[in-house]
Amino acid sequence: MMRDRLGLIVFAVVMAAGAIAGGVATRRARRVPEVSQGSSLPPAERQIEGDYDDALAVVDENYADEIDYEKASQAAIQGMLSTLDPHSTFFTKADFDRLQQDHASSFYGIGVTILRHRDAVYVQSVVHDTPADRAGLRYGDKILEVDGKDAREWTGAQVSKAVRGERGETVTIKVERAGSQAPLYFRIVRDAVPQPTIRTAFMLRPGTGYVALTGGFSSSTSDELEKALDTLGRQGMTQLVLDLRNNPGGLLPQAIKVAGQFLPRGYPVVSVRGRTENAQTLLYKNTEFDGATDYPIVVLINRNTASASEIVAGAIQDHGRGLIVGETSFGKGLVQHVFTLPYGYGLTLTTQKYYTPYGRSIQRDYSAGSLYDYYVRHDATDEPAPNAPQSPTLPAVPGDAAAPPAQPTPQPAPKLPPAGPAVRTAAGRVFYGGGGITPDAEVKPLDVASPARVKIYEAAFHFTRQLAAGQIAGLENYRVERVLYGQQPRATDLPVNDRVLEAFKDFVRKDEGTFGLTPAQLDAEADYARVRVREEIVTAAYGIEVGLRTLLDSDPQMQRALEAFPDARRLAEMVRASSTS
Repeated sequence: MMRDRLGLIVFAVVMAAGAIAGGVATRRARRVPEVSQGSSLPPAERQIEGDYDDALAVVDENYADEIDYEKASQAAIQGMLSTLDPHSTFFTKADFDRLQQDHASSFYGIGVTILRHRDAVYVQSVVHDTPADRAGLRYGDKILEVDGKDAREWTGAQVSKAVRGERGETVTIKVERAGSQAPLYFRIVRDAVPQPTIRTAFMLRPGTGYVALTGGFSSSTSDELEKALDTLGRQGMTQLVLDLRNNPGGLLPQAIKVAGQFLPRGYPVVSVRGRTENAQTLLYKNTEFDGATDYPIVVLINRNTASASEIVAGAIQDHGRGLIVGETSFGKGLVQHVFTLPYGYGLTLTTQKYYTPYGRSIQRDYSAGSLYDYYVRHDATDEPAPNAPQSPTLPAVPGDAAAPPAQPTPQPAPKLPPAGPAVRTAAGRVFYGGGGITPDAEVKPLDVASPARVKIYEAAFHFTRQLAAGQIAGLENYRVERVLYGQQPRATDLPVNDRVLEAFKDFVRKDEGTFGLTPAQLDAEADYARVRVREEIVTAAYGIEVGLRTLLDSDPQMQRALEAFPDARRLAEMVRASSTS
């Protein structure tokens, strides 16, 4: 039965792949009641079906062990899709459910951000007014068991999957808490957990607003942005930093709406077209927003800015609406449609390519090299980088999700010849297509990948876990009794002064074999240690979004963005002058 079922799904995928005609929508693949209908198929598709059935029959009759037909068929489907491009993907039912949740603005779980450290998965932060918050989970809680299963060796993704579930169901979590003599048990009822894509929006300084759109593009993103910009406007915003770093993309219609909030009505945002020479080009314009604001904008991007976020950055850059600061973006200019298959399976299939308003293709070449090179390194000349802790500019992941995995510190790509044709944009500026969005000002991120800083990152978490629990002698006043959500600490709140820094050094020295930090490394990296401990204690006391704010002061890309506003203003004036002449 399993063999027939998965064979049917493979057949449905073949039919779906042959029937796509373009368009931006979620579609349902044709359900074929019996594989035997293949006799009426065109010769090419009948040959594919026959070859698959023949191969499966040989395996079924001759393989020496039990056969996992589901696993084998899933691999067959994904193998077929992988010959097309790096972004066409098959999903099991569980993964497809997760994909659909990610495109929504909430899901059912308990509401925690978690991160794998050296010996277990720990709670990094708790989302306000969620089941985990109401139950009493805290920063630094070490997850020992989930529903009676030993979770100490689990990855963050495994813990995340275990604590999610149906609304109203319960999950029991056993944790070890710093300062507690015995393990604690929490029986938590799953409920809706908000999953906003804009988690941080505030005034950096008088007149300067900051919006971190780092959580992808879901069904609520445009509304979230509109609300954030309105709030900042009422607080006196006259210029804006829009942070798209590490934004993986998402829903194309939302990217169009987001870009439209910064452009005049009627301006093109993006065009898409299919594979054939005669395929119709679809041009999407801003039809919803007046774009009346003319304040200067600086957009932050990096090598993990991809897809929908590149559409937004490309539209702003092409029209001269703002300046781009950071690193060349990922370079994903392929449009995927989501197809629902029988039995709850699904796939995303590339059906079109997108282009910036002035015609630049953003897609990076994937015809040579491995998928590893494509996803991890921008080109074959890059040297592999060591694993490093979470970058200060990586977004927090709320709601029963593992924090982003350890990332190598990106380095600016070598200056290579342009990959695509030159495109002249607003005010006569020239850019090249075929390799992502190139920033107007290229700036390296904060280095977090040196061996000493990797170790300091880990040590800072374990130190702060004790500090927030009131377990560091002489610093009991740093104990966190409860999280003060919605508040911004002053510089004098929970300062990492010399006393705290010395306590951190003593903590590391007592366990030098675990952290592997020498006294010389601690002294050389004292400033970085202050930054990391400050982020951790603020996260424990005010939540992870506020903790990440503390890192912006030491963020070189942010500092360059603030310096770029006069140039952004002059560019906007030049574009307006050229459009009226």
